[in-house]
Amino acid sequence: MQQDHIRNFCIIAHIDHGKSTLADRLIELTHTVEDRKMKEQLLDQMDLERERGITIKLQPVQMRYRYALPEPDGSRAPETEFLLNLIDTPGHVDFHYEVSRSLAAVEGAILLVDATKGVQAQTLANLYLAIEQGLEIIPVVNKIDLPNAQVEKTKKEIIHVLGCAEDDILEASGKSGVGVQAVLERVIERVPSPVGAVDGKLRALIFDSVYNTYKGVVAYVKVVDGSVKRDDVLHMLGTGHESVTVEVGMFKPNLVATDVLEAGTIGYIATGLKEVAHCRVGDTITWKPKDREPITIEMLPGYREIKPAVYASLYPVDGDEYSLMRDALAKLKLNDAAFVFEPESNEALGRGFRCGFLGLLHLEIIQERLRREFDMEPTITTPSVVYEIKMMGREEHIPMYSPSAMPDPAGIEMIYEPYVSLSIVTPSEFLGNVMNLSQRIRSVYKNTEYIDEERVLLSFEAPLMDVIVSFHDDLKSATQGYASMNYEGIGYRESDVERLDILVAGDRIDAFSRMVPKRLAYDEGKRVVEKLKEVIQRQNFAVAIQAAIGSKVIARATISAYRKDVTGYMYGGDFSRKKKLLEKQKRGKKKAKELGQGKVPIPGEAFLAILKN
Repeated sequence: MQQDHIRNFCIIAHIDHGKSTLADRLIELTHTVEDRKMKEQLLDQMDLERERGITIKLQPVQMRYRYALPEPDGSRAPETEFLLNLIDTPGHVDFHYEVSRSLAAVEGAILLVDATKGVQAQTLANLYLAIEQGLEIIPVVNKIDLPNAQVEKTKKEIIHVLGCAEDDILEASGKSGVGVQAVLERVIERVPSPVGAVDGKLRALIFDSVYNTYKGVVAYVKVVDGSVKRDDVLHMLGTGHESVTVEVGMFKPNLVATDVLEAGTIGYIATGLKEVAHCRVGDTITWKPKDREPITIEMLPGYREIKPAVYASLYPVDGDEYSLMRDALAKLKLNDAAFVFEPESNEALGRGFRCGFLGLLHLEIIQERLRREFDMEPTITTPSVVYEIKMMGREEHIPMYSPSAMPDPAGIEMIYEPYVSLSIVTPSEFLGNVMNLSQRIRSVYKNTEYIDEERVLLSFEAPLMDVIVSFHDDLKSATQGYASMNYEGIGYRESDVERLDILVAGDRIDAFSRMVPKRLAYDEGKRVVEKLKEVIQRQNFAVAIQAAIGSKVIARATISAYRKDVTGYMYGGDFSRKKKLLEKQKRGKKKAKELGQGKVPIPGEAFLAILKN
């Protein structure tokens, strides 16, 4: 098909603003899927996505639609079939990277705003990304059929942040289908067609990849120049790996093979490669050069390398399941490029894996997939961010992925922790509550901007660890659920933190170690030991739970031992007999304590429980 008749676009919005529902209506309108095969959230491939009502992975779909473009003189051009490539994107901040990849593969974006909620933090974040990419923005007010919809107010907010005319804003309902046809036709009219050399050398941008047992790595690509077909010998410019094309095709939304992918189209290439690392997201695919012919093809602008924001360790409950867990994590990584893991060991928990995640939601998703797909419920350590340490007499900064790996404090010159730019959109009536909450997370106030008479955008800089732990829940509580937030990394800053260790029955549990601000160490230590006292089961001997900074214990809680009434059967008589039995019990408890030192079982829920206030 001619590039003039191709439109590549995506849908961007805050979470729960109706992206997937609008995508369903567009698919129905274009008859891409038979009516009997339609279902809600059609593009959400995982059961977990449907249950939670959120999109986790981007998902493309190709549609066809006949339309007569308007001419400058007011007439209509002959009706023509257009090829429409849509990419549905996630809205949660943890999957912000998925959105950035989608935007690089398209020429336009539908900016969807819920008429009942207005412009939110992720609305702004995704909008700014789209503007940076130079995309054509089509603003749409969604959910206009709801009783509490505030269409005019929402339009004013869009005009304020986008600077568009009111006539440019469309009204629609993804649920009922009202206005959806107008949205689709606006896409055809306004989104520019792709520009590329149809007869040039192949250049295809990889914006996602999955692993198929039979076809190897399946690369999701935007073909910028040239074309690709089955049996073509391919070369990955970034990794240098080569392969023979097994299959090419389109998204319908299932994978449907085709003869060729031409410039301007979005589709997939089954590479036959056995490792996702050999076909990296952001890499450029071209043809393998002939013998001794130099590679003169210029790489397409890719993506910045994704780096996990949160690390936590996963340990199998049974040590014999180590190999099974390793295989399970490897399979998850094949279809989730943002997830990383490597082996590690711990005296208390045995052999396990240190894993990197984009955020706590990403961690929960991996945990749930392990349970559902592999029947595994591993022990998860307390999540932490990556700190950097500068040792005395050395210039380089050493990354510290786990507080338990912290070197001797006496040799540390400075500790650095990651900071983020934090944006909060809240009704102005909760402004005081949000400001008070921000002070609890060591944030630095930067700016206040009024979106309209009732809603305000607050900007802060804050430590990442403070933001990801419980700030979102606290923010929702402080604003009755009306506020939204977004954050983006801005580098490392000097930090006044120290390691808080937790001892159970005299033994330090590395998995509980965490970095805390010095001024909050006592309160945090007291909170953690009290929380652990609630979740750790009683033993036949008293169990001391202690919080310590170095060798100094700053908080303590004791789980009392089970006590059996060994004198209950006795009556009357000499008290010395009762005393003898109690002394025997005391000696037995002492022996049990000695034998059980460091063997107190730690329930899996304890590691995440201490994160919650």
